[in-house]
Amino acid sequence: MSLAHDGGELLSLDYKPQMPRDKSRGIAIVGAGEIVVHAHLPAYRLAGFRVIGIYDLDKAKAEAATQEHPTMVVFDSLEALLQHPEVEIVDIAVPAKYQPEVAKQAAAHGKHILCQKPLAESYVEAKALVESCAAFGIKAAVNQQMRWSPGIQASRCIVKNGWLGEPLQASIQVNVHTQWENWPWLVQIPTLEVMYHSIHYIDSVRYVLGLHPEYVYADGAKYPGQPYRGETRTMIHMKFPGEARGLIHDNHNNHMPQEDWYATFRFEGTEGNISGTNGALYNYPIGQEDMISFYCNRLEAGRLYTPPLEGRWFPHAFMGTMGELMRAIEENREPENSISDNLVTLQAVFAAYRSMAENRPVYLEEVDV
Repeated sequence: MSLAHDGGELLSLDYKPQMPRDKSRGIAIVGAGEIVVHAHLPAYRLAGFRVIGIYDLDKAKAEAATQEHPTMVVFDSLEALLQHPEVEIVDIAVPAKYQPEVAKQAAAHGKHILCQKPLAESYVEAKALVESCAAFGIKAAVNQQMRWSPGIQASRCIVKNGWLGEPLQASIQVNVHTQWENWPWLVQIPTLEVMYHSIHYIDSVRYVLGLHPEYVYADGAKYPGQPYRGETRTMIHMKFPGEARGLIHDNHNNHMPQEDWYATFRFEGTEGNISGTNGALYNYPIGQEDMISFYCNRLEAGRLYTPPLEGRWFPHAFMGTMGELMRAIEENREPENSISDNLVTLQAVFAAYRSMAENRPVYLEEVDV
């Protein structure tokens, strides 16, 4: 997309997912949960990707997932999926507890993989999976799809273009009501909010700023009487090299009408700032388009740019994660959302939990000890 400038200059803002030249590579999905039905499959249909089939331990769930996709095969076993000669990419959408073993089996069969986040339940397991994939020589990425949501991708483009100058500050604020019981396996997990929600925000902040955090200082809390074992309210402070800082404030216990809910982000630099909304969390679960506005002294001091954005986090951003993996395979390079890159996001996540437990800043390298 191009923004018209008063001086006649056109400002490029490329925020939509880039697609591979070859969309015919065979994809097979492991897992037939809600996210697959409502995000993966609709996104792949929009993109024109070729999904060969799906496998789930609950065959009835797999069969239900194919109702609107009649050409898809329901595999009887994971081994049958991995043995299929036309499957080149395995899209894994299972809980982190089971993901490393599935991913290692796929890699051993020479399949490229797109893993769900979080990559694993421990940093040790995640690092071992990265090493295993490297040994088998396959491309492996993580479905941190918020990177490709329109507002975050547009913000990343603005920062990469240098329009904010030196990045200084990132903040994400979310105040909604999340019914975690929609994912029954999450209810008893002690690491809930950061591991399965704010992990997106940690990843998006470091992606937009283009920086790795040095340390994390975090606090997590519950809502009185909540039926969930893990934290549902978090505050996360991230220190980046130099003067850059990040702040994430997340509350999932807003019992007021949805008109009171909000999900906003802001990125600031020496030459401008970006403000935006995460439309997926407005009018949930229907959602709405993301919105951003930004000032940039390097373009025109005092002028507010408000480019319209098309698409949503769900399902459109899911085209980006798979599309980037497919492009990396085509170009024989590491994907931007590679599992090795995701280790930094996981370090920040596990640093946050250690910070909560010990009430202190935790440096990322401490997680690797």
